[in-house]
Amino acid sequence: MKWLTLISFVFLLSSARSRNLLRTVRDADHKSPIAHRFNDLQEETFKAVTMITFAQYLQRCSYDGLSKMVKDVVDLAHKCVANEDAPECTKPLPSVFLDEICQVEKLRDSYGDMADCCGKADPERNQCFLSFKVHQPDFVPPYERPATDVICNEYKDHRVQLLGNFVYSVARRNPFLHAPAILGLAAEYENALKSCCPESDVGACLDAKVHRIFLIKERAKLIGVKQQHGCRVLEKYGERTFQASKLARMSQKYPNAPFEELIKMVHDVKDVYKECCEGDMVECVDDWSELVSSLCSKQDVFSSKIKPCCELPAVERTKCIMEADFDDKPDNLPSLVEKYVQDKEVCKSYEPNHDAFLSKFVYEYSRRHPELSTQLIMRITKGYETLLEKCCKTDNPAECYGNAVEELNKHVKETEDVVNTNCELFNTHGEAEFLKGLLVRYTKKMPQVSTDTLLEIGKKMTAVGKKCCSLPEQKRMSCSEHYLSIVIEDMCKRQESTPINDQVTQCCNELYSYRRPCFTAMGVDTKYVPPPFDPMMFNFDEQMCTAPPAEREAGQLKLLVNLIKRKPQMTEEQLTTVAGGFTAMMDKCCKQSDVNSCLGEE
Repeated sequence: MKWLTLISFVFLLSSARSRNLLRTVRDADHKSPIAHRFNDLQEETFKAVTMITFAQYLQRCSYDGLSKMVKDVVDLAHKCVANEDAPECTKPLPSVFLDEICQVEKLRDSYGDMADCCGKADPERNQCFLSFKVHQPDFVPPYERPATDVICNEYKDHRVQLLGNFVYSVARRNPFLHAPAILGLAAEYENALKSCCPESDVGACLDAKVHRIFLIKERAKLIGVKQQHGCRVLEKYGERTFQASKLARMSQKYPNAPFEELIKMVHDVKDVYKECCEGDMVECVDDWSELVSSLCSKQDVFSSKIKPCCELPAVERTKCIMEADFDDKPDNLPSLVEKYVQDKEVCKSYEPNHDAFLSKFVYEYSRRHPELSTQLIMRITKGYETLLEKCCKTDNPAECYGNAVEELNKHVKETEDVVNTNCELFNTHGEAEFLKGLLVRYTKKMPQVSTDTLLEIGKKMTAVGKKCCSLPEQKRMSCSEHYLSIVIEDMCKRQESTPINDQVTQCCNELYSYRRPCFTAMGVDTKYVPPPFDPMMFNFDEQMCTAPPAEREAGQLKLLVNLIKRKPQMTEEQLTTVAGGFTAMMDKCCKQSDVNSCLGEE
């Protein structure tokens, strides 16, 4: 298998090819979806993406076991290329893959209730299988790099299996990571082996290269989380919200691109995202490669910043484009106040087609404000829409919406204050104190959540502070709200199966862009009844002194959370007093020969 050629091919597209990305329209010109995609991708790329698809659905299966299933699908593709009219060749691609999965012997023995999905009709069958994917599964052992002499001999003698195993291992560990990212990672892995195996000190070379690969794998996890979040937004909040978010972001990044080009790109991204989110990785890869090539064919229209990306080898383009800076916004853009506030005929433009009018507003506002988060831009747009809905029904609409700027600026001030306050706290007091402050606030907001989960949420939010508060000021808000939205969405997903309290339910039912402000404004849960005081919860022993620093710190944070759960009305001053007493006790007792007696006495 020529993997570099294979992976590069994924991102190549003849400029002569152009087709509608909507599946129903697109496949109308092709009798056989599998033959169509096989011809597009060619055999080796098709094989690789088929392996990714099966590995993400069947995370417990061995590489050899999945290789047999890949062969079955490739054999069917060959048959359908030769005769597109054959009965089994007209199936949609997802049905081909799921039918193959449902033929696995003893599926229930390995996957339990997932086997019941086979009794459902499509597309419910696919949704059922997707629900059983396990994010970062603990049943998959960590990747262990073979010895340097072994890995180079494997690469030399069994290159296909080595790289195939790599793709398989990344896919099963990251079941929501879209296939183009996995193929790109495989290309970087092979490049490391190609450059290091001829070196005299293979180990040192691989240590440096593979450390970089490890960082790439961590980035793959992060990309997977982001892509999973995008899928969740599309599924839960619908196409309108998803497209509004993408339009805001693309308008910020490509402020010189015409509105019509961005709208088309947003629609295409939505269509491809749906394929990727549905686990349809063959169509995901094929259509994503088309999007990237389309963007590069119009680089002068979209942005000067992506020109260097489009000159790179094809496999490196996507990552480069994603990480490219925002283009410089056009000079002398006119104020929006005249068109959207001062114009007395705004309602005449708004009423015939609300979505078209608001889409243009999102585009115009976003391209002028690259420093704002997409969530804030969506809140501003929603606020403007609500104002017009009210005002356009009055006798004097222009007077009614005349204070729009002041009203919408309230959203800006709220978000700026939250970001500035939290970043000042983080940068002034440091990571540990910032985490404690978060735990205090969020334990009071939702004391019903388990101590371990509160600690997990607090650490994730602290990681957001660490990542975003070190950025230049104009990038902080976008970074903070983006990652906080992911943390909150994860919290809300858990809340669906295990309701926390009325406050959390209310915030999770808010519009996508309004959830973060809702959680920020949430106060102490006044309906919460603390459990009876349990002395064993605060039973200290010498492990508090002898445990590794990370364990000691985690133990102290859990004590803090448990204390607040039992005394949620404690003031900051009272908490400071208790914390000071605890620290003094530990300092004193950890120096004693009989630590337990000292702790019991104190």
